[in-house]
Amino acid sequence: MRWPVPLLVVVLGVAVFIVGGADDSPGLQGIGAALVGGAILLGLRAARRNRRR
Repeated sequence: MRWPVPLLVVVLGVAVFIVGGADDSPGLQGIGAALVGGAILLGLRAARRNRRR
């Protein structure tokens, strides 16, 4: 996996989290947090794979 994909997902997750906060929607904030967390995990996993090679 390349770096731009997790970076774009983090940006999208932060945007969703902010919109959820403005709309007072805890579910939407949870989805944003899950997107950010998942993208960070995928990015770290990709970095470990590239480091081993």
